[in-house]
Amino acid sequence: MRELHIVLRRETGGSLVDQIATAIGLSIRQGTLYAGARLPSWRDLAIQLGVARGTVRAAYERLIDEQLIVSQGAAGTFVAQSLPVHLPPDIPTPRNPLPEIYQHPFGEPPRVFQVGVPAQDGFPGKLWSRVAAQVASEAAVGMVSYPDPRGELPLRTEIAAYLSVARGMSCSPAQIVITSGYSGALGLLVHALELKGKAAWLEDPGYPLSRMALAMAGMTPVPVPVTAEGLDVEEGIARAGDAALAIVTAGQQAPLGMTLSLARRHRLLEWAASGCGWIVEDDYLSELQLTGRAAPALASLDRHGRVIYVGTFSKTIRPGLRLGFMVLPPALVERVGEVAAALAPAGSVANQLALAEFMRKGHYLRHLRKMKRLYRARAAALQQALPVPAEAVTLAGLALLLRLPVGCDDRAIAHRADAFGLTPAPLSVWYADPARARPGLLLGITNLPQEGVEACCAHLMDLIGHQEDEAAS
Repeated sequence: MRELHIVLRRETGGSLVDQIATAIGLSIRQGTLYAGARLPSWRDLAIQLGVARGTVRAAYERLIDEQLIVSQGAAGTFVAQSLPVHLPPDIPTPRNPLPEIYQHPFGEPPRVFQVGVPAQDGFPGKLWSRVAAQVASEAAVGMVSYPDPRGELPLRTEIAAYLSVARGMSCSPAQIVITSGYSGALGLLVHALELKGKAAWLEDPGYPLSRMALAMAGMTPVPVPVTAEGLDVEEGIARAGDAALAIVTAGQQAPLGMTLSLARRHRLLEWAASGCGWIVEDDYLSELQLTGRAAPALASLDRHGRVIYVGTFSKTIRPGLRLGFMVLPPALVERVGEVAAALAPAGSVANQLALAEFMRKGHYLRHLRKMKRLYRARAAALQQALPVPAEAVTLAGLALLLRLPVGCDDRAIAHRADAFGLTPAPLSVWYADPARARPGLLLGITNLPQEGVEACCAHLMDLIGHQEDEAAS
């Protein structure tokens, strides 16, 4: 920390030592100066403030007496590690953003039944560390220049090759833009396509974050029902035929798990081509299809340049990389590249290059094959441990969907499950239309305990039974 912003008021006649100590102490108590932060030396702060070094020294000694800072001799002076933080009364206590979606606190290990995260014990940490260290060493002696805001070319090249093999898509690295996950891609597209004030189709039930993001961007979300064949395109045309955008999870519908039928794929593409609408294909699980063969991407059928394919590595590798990508129709390449450069350039170059090397050496495809085997086994184990009829449970992506009786409060069950270290996701949250909402629980299969799955299921069933009794009374 090179500077502290302290304003001294000499005209008041107040002690300069008091003013310096009070200003630093207030910054520490409010959390502006974090625990462990290094403070400027007496000399540097004295020069900055235009006071004698002894004045700064006296202020520091007072703060040491108050146990707010510690001196470590030649190493410097630091904010103490254990501090009570007192927020001003007008600042609310911080909470997780979007608690309806992110029920689990950020930065904590994944819990049993938590959805949206890969297996903690399935990530090849040692292998990744070796690859990342090698790439970091090479990058350290590389050119000092601004990186490409669209993403590093080696990674875009590997993604293009992977999509050709795994998703049946033919695209060039020039069509690919690296983003900060799915949400980063959505933010870029809203700006690049100038969608403010326009309508967008969203699957109902569908990913709540998409619905919230588009509403925040000034768009009008139009919920379109999902049936056994996926998005009901004819109903979407009836509700908002002039919509500018449609977001679909064609490969594995989130959260119900079905694949968009071929007939509806063609009808959706016809709608987009005839009215100049755009389709965002959210391929959030890529080829992680646990039953049968993964369907080709919707984008592979696009002949009119209307599909924007969005992928992410959050579910296949780990969310902490914050890496996703878009495959753009040729007509959008320049515009989206400019918006990325101005508003949201691609993130960590080190992570991008490490992932590119991880893919180039074949580790990524081997990792996906390993994860498929692991997840199939865990899905079967969970299904066997649940004491419910087989028809009450369906595989939906990387979760089991447990349907509940009408009138059951799935949100209350999910809230109570937290006390047992369980984090099922309530299905009703995924519905935009309350009249269509159906209760259920999404049970993530990725992070199940090696022992005790039956006990976790028993706790959950007890909570469900208790809620059913309350609903009946």
